[in-house]
Amino acid sequence: MTSPSLVWFRDDLRLADNPALRAAIDRGEPVIALYVLDEESPGIRPLGGAARWWLHHSLASLDERLRERGGALVLRRGAAGHVVREAVADVGAGAVFWNRRYGGAEREIDSSLKSALRAEGLEVASFAASLLHEPRTVTTGSGTHYSVFTPFWRACLALPAPRAPLPEPRTVDGPDHVPASDALDDWDLLPTRPDWAGGLRDTWEPGEPAARRRLTEFLAHDLPSYDRARDEPAAGATSLLSPRLRWGEISPFTVWHEAVGVDGAGGFLSELGWREFAWHTLYHSPDLATRNLRREFDAFPWPPLDPAHLEAWQHGETGVPLVDAGMRELWHTGYMHNRVRMVVASFLVKNLLIDWRLGEEWFWDTLVDADEANNPFNWQWVAGSGADAAPYFRVFNPELQAKKFDPQGLYISQWASEAPTEPIVDLGETRKAALAAYDEVKRAPRAPS
Repeated sequence: MTSPSLVWFRDDLRLADNPALRAAIDRGEPVIALYVLDEESPGIRPLGGAARWWLHHSLASLDERLRERGGALVLRRGAAGHVVREAVADVGAGAVFWNRRYGGAEREIDSSLKSALRAEGLEVASFAASLLHEPRTVTTGSGTHYSVFTPFWRACLALPAPRAPLPEPRTVDGPDHVPASDALDDWDLLPTRPDWAGGLRDTWEPGEPAARRRLTEFLAHDLPSYDRARDEPAAGATSLLSPRLRWGEISPFTVWHEAVGVDGAGGFLSELGWREFAWHTLYHSPDLATRNLRREFDAFPWPPLDPAHLEAWQHGETGVPLVDAGMRELWHTGYMHNRVRMVVASFLVKNLLIDWRLGEEWFWDTLVDADEANNPFNWQWVAGSGADAAPYFRVFNPELQAKKFDPQGLYISQWASEAPTEPIVDLGETRKAALAAYDEVKRAPRAPS
């Protein structure tokens, strides 16, 4: 009598370089692939709208690829700890495998589930698959975690090289009878009333095959000019791999090993390092999306919210061309060039004096690549309240940024040709107000950590 292996997929929606899937195949029993849509467990942050759209299509692609190799994807919904144990009982699984997660709530779920399943006599194993270096393995000489990027990345580079990626399995032997599964369409991950995802459909093709193609294209055509052109939003020099990495359609190990030998790859690889640093920070500060990492910023005197200003920013109607171009690109594509992300975030926090958490929430809902580490980490970096943060007095002047990085106005004309031309605030005066507010933070008593 067989005892199938259950592979619990999470943010690792791929077949290649998937250690959990490989362990299940190597065990020699039928493999059951499970994905759980968990919107119920305490501490789990519900996905934003753009992320739900991407998840739908990535799951459809994963299911198709599994079926081509003899397997299938089982979909279930609910609190993960309960749903996984229920699935184990349904199929009589003898082993459960997954790739590790690093958010606080996720780690608690996984740890409790691992203990419960082992107590029932099951084989349970988890694997490193989404980060080049697990957060607990990168520490300072005194054993603490890093709060500044450069020494953090230097420490990562001094560690043994990231492991080689695992090959894609040719077959995934499923059970004779596939367990009961939800229908993907019944999850209502796609917008319908209204269907606002036309721009996303025009821009992206989710799934592992498309991720693989994009990496190949980037390495062949864009990486040689990456360091020179990556800050120019109209240049098209960025990798566009961030949603692929966020959903695990391609692994950082694959990206690393294919890029590391290419001339001029250092700047690109350091961006992988920045991603690692964000997760390193979240691992040690699970409340990163809701609480200032630098506690002295709790004293920042945010003025009463002006809803009209927030709405103008969200809709790309601030009258500041580069800001409006970025926000309109975001709404249409679910993505925004990284340089422009810094500009629009600085404008919200330091010119409109709107709490960074409201910007983080908007990005969470509208970005296809928003994850629980990078999204709040980068917002706190711009706001000045985070790890290795940009000094608060550094205000990204959107007019100067446009002159420097979009000198011919190509990006602005593509996305904001119809935007208002009268700014809703005076950039100079609001900068002064932001610096005055920051002075209050510097004078405030230091809050306990």
